Amino acid sequence: MAGVISRLYRGDIDIDFVGKRKIWYGLSAALLLLSIVGLIVNGLNLGVEFRGGSVFDFPRTAGSSVEQIRDTVGAAGPHQIIVQQAGQNSWRVTTESLDGAEVTKVQQAVAERFGMPEKEVSSQVIGATWGGEVSQKAWIGLAVFMVAIMLYLSVAFEWRMALAAIVALLHDLVITAGIYAWSGFEVTPATMLGFLTILGYSLYDAVVVFDMIKEVTSKLGTSAKMTYTQAANNALSHTLIRSLNTSLVAILPVAAILFVGTTLLGAGTLKDLSLALFVGMIVGTYSSLCVATPILVTLKEREPQWQALARRVAARQTSAAKAAARDAKEAVPAGSQNGAVPGSDKRKKR
Repeated sequence: MAGVISRLYRGDIDIDFVGKRKIWYGLSAALLLLSIVGLIVNGLNLGVEFRGGSVFDFPRTAGSSVEQIRDTVGAAGPHQIIVQQAGQNSWRVTTESLDGAEVTKVQQAVAERFGMPEKEVSSQVIGATWGGEVSQKAWIGLAVFMVAIMLYLSVAFEWRMALAAIVALLHDLVITAGIYAWSGFEVTPATMLGFLTILGYSLYDAVVVFDMIKEVTSKLGTSAKMTYTQAANNALSHTLIRSLNTSLVAILPVAAILFVGTTLLGAGTLKDLSLALFVGMIVGTYSSLCVATPILVTLKEREPQWQALARRVAARQTSAAKAAARDAKEAVPAGSQNGAVPGSDKRKKR
């Protein structure tokens, strides 16, 4: 295993990403289907910022637990109760929207149960209107981002690369949203920020690959010895280590925040942001290598220029194979074709 990794980092191994495009398409289709099913069946667990509700914050006392807090708040009247650790020294409780009397009742119950002044149990009511405005602005930002990317890539490269990059971006978003749907993680404004961040990361990786493909394929002429598909796969192999290194360096600190920070520190906001980044970076690296590039090659193979080149390369390879077979046949002595060994007749006469 270590030898394979070492050869991979030296660039001694060429992986036929493009040639295995049907495998990648099948895997992506399965992931997208699973994600869509999760979004339909479970939906997204929208935070209070989007659906509206009441939020209570109070200090963490000795012996307090999630179950005790849920029972105490539930006894005061609320039905939809979410208890979270807000750092090491405080609790945050989210409920459905409550009126003034109900808020006061919850504050009194918490203060009495955990032995603290009522004023230390702060509260705020968030309306769903604010969440709707956030969602609307997020969708507008996403649409503007997509249009800007299409224009930029069409000018800097070509429209086929732009289309392949946009498909990869949508692929990453749907799968990341599906992870949230199946895991039940809460979707907050921090999550939306993470979604927009992974778009930029995924796009960066795709542009690096496309730039190398453009550089390699620009040298292909009528006498080229490789097709567009082979050249694109060669370019992909040259950028593989760079993509893996960049992804690994970016994922490690995000993983530390997600698995260490949220477990030991109970950092809710960091958890919302880091999960989107963690999933998005992994899926983004996969899509730039196994989705965006195969889609680009599929589109380019339909151009007459590259179809003609593929026919010429195939004809040259066939001709070379026939010539090699003919030379090998001529190199074999005539007598050996019938199984006779040269000089055997002379030995028999003696």
